[in-house]
Amino acid sequence: MSERAQKRQRDIAHAKRLLAMVRPYWKRLAGAMALMVLVGASTSAMAYLVKPVMDKIFVARDADLLMLMPIGIIVLYMVKGLSAYGQTYLMQFVGQRIVTQYRIDLYAHLQRLSLSYYDRTPTGELMSRITNDVNQMQGAVSSVVTGVLKDLFTIVGLIAVIVYRDWFLAVFALGVFPLCVIPLVKFGRRLRKISHRSQETMADVTVLLHETIAGARIVKGFCREDYETKRFTDEAFRLFRLRMKDISTRAISSPLMEFLGGLGIAGILFYGGWQVIHGVSTPGTFFSFLTALILLYEPVKRLSSLNNDVQNGLAAAERVYRVLDEPVEIAEQPGAVEMPALQNEIAFRGVGFAYRPGEPVLKDINLTVPKGQAVALVGTSGGGKTTLVNLLPRFYEVSEGAISIDGVDIRQASLHSLRGQIAVVTQQTILFNDTVRNNIAYGRSDATEEQVRAAAEAAYATKFIEQMPQGLDTMIGESGVLLSGGERQRLSIARALLADRPILILDEATSSLDTESEMYVQKALENLMAGRTTFVIAHRLSTVQRADRILVISGGRIVEEGRHDQLVALGGVYTRLHRMQFAIDQGLEGITPQAGSNAGEGS
Repeated sequence: MSERAQKRQRDIAHAKRLLAMVRPYWKRLAGAMALMVLVGASTSAMAYLVKPVMDKIFVARDADLLMLMPIGIIVLYMVKGLSAYGQTYLMQFVGQRIVTQYRIDLYAHLQRLSLSYYDRTPTGELMSRITNDVNQMQGAVSSVVTGVLKDLFTIVGLIAVIVYRDWFLAVFALGVFPLCVIPLVKFGRRLRKISHRSQETMADVTVLLHETIAGARIVKGFCREDYETKRFTDEAFRLFRLRMKDISTRAISSPLMEFLGGLGIAGILFYGGWQVIHGVSTPGTFFSFLTALILLYEPVKRLSSLNNDVQNGLAAAERVYRVLDEPVEIAEQPGAVEMPALQNEIAFRGVGFAYRPGEPVLKDINLTVPKGQAVALVGTSGGGKTTLVNLLPRFYEVSEGAISIDGVDIRQASLHSLRGQIAVVTQQTILFNDTVRNNIAYGRSDATEEQVRAAAEAAYATKFIEQMPQGLDTMIGESGVLLSGGERQRLSIARALLADRPILILDEATSSLDTESEMYVQKALENLMAGRTTFVIAHRLSTVQRADRILVISGGRIVEEGRHDQLVALGGVYTRLHRMQFAIDQGLEGITPQAGSNAGEGS
């Protein structure tokens, strides 16, 4: 099958999916179509009335008809105006409702996709899908559906008038229309390509905007404002050139349609005028025909511009459906069970994982963690520590083996019941542009005022919260930008405390903090860890020495296991890490980089 045929099949499939969204609104659509019939009939009636106006009023001087005709025209315009308003409102309602549903469906589907999809897809590109691409679809759904139906009814009515007035002249006039199809097809193909490239470029611009705005401190800190401005300028002008190609193509299509229509009108004027002069036809008949023909060219011309909107909409739909059709890698199996709270143990049996086929990050992990035990994971960067704990809440799916909680494979459990047992506190604190109260209660929206305050107290956050302008009701800015690092971390700990989940994951929760902040965070973490099964990841060994068990992970495997004193006595990987950490604490004296480390790999 040729590429063009495949594209045609995709377009048909996308169009069917768009039309399927219209079905629930068939009552409004039927009402709009009835009103469109009135609009088309009113327009056709105006052309039809030209003959009696011309022949009976201006030629035959019929005074009675002169009194009645203005009233009829007023009624006709009133019917047309009210019908046009009603059909536009109803069709726009349907179109806007469909586009809104697409935006919601797209966002909801993104929420179901696994973290691996977000790892390989820039945030700005996803934002562009929901905003820019869906807006492009809006033109295809709202304007196109409205315009096509309304103009088709008008065209049918006007063709009936010209055929009734002079069928031979009508055949000649309508013979011009096939000539209009050729440029429409060519312009449509060109616009489709331009639109696709424009939307891709717009996504690139959105990605660049997101990166540079989110990373404003780094840009300024490294004096790269001019460099980033040049990058943005290059992308902006690339988008400008594509938009100008789009505008140029659209701009030429309408004049070309008018020129072809003018050729037809010129020929008709000559032939019709010859018939009137020789008494074959009356002036009223000719001008009624000519009026209907002129009115006919307008909806045909609009259909040519609607074709451009269709092409843009289909190009956008292809990008939107590409996301909607992205398979959900981590999904609940049919008949997924509700997993009860942890009672006994968490077990990893022969667990392996690879982000890309043939490149394993974890290999043959066997581990049993009894309820209430604190397990620390240490090792060089890239060993697989973070990957291992991310498998527990099924942020990623194991490639080999299985993870079970109280003997139940986590893949057999519902995601809500599984993740409802796990609280996560990470180095990269995720807070929302909301109040302090709502950020603490994010995992438990039904929490009372007393429960929120108790969680803040246990997280050693009460003091700085009380010093804020509106206390718990203070807005903290995007990602908590109005707070210090230690304050943000304590709010995330308060959030985990209030959620009160039996399993806890701490991923570098105390890194990048000053001494005082780390002291408060450590105290808050002790309150959080009490009575919970905890997985602690830390590069600083001082934060894991109090763990019940320490696992040393290197090269995707557990290479050592035990308590701090036992591992130091072994003289292995943990001993080397301990000596390096001690040297760092002493001012980086005596560090000798070890060959074969995994530094630089992703954890």
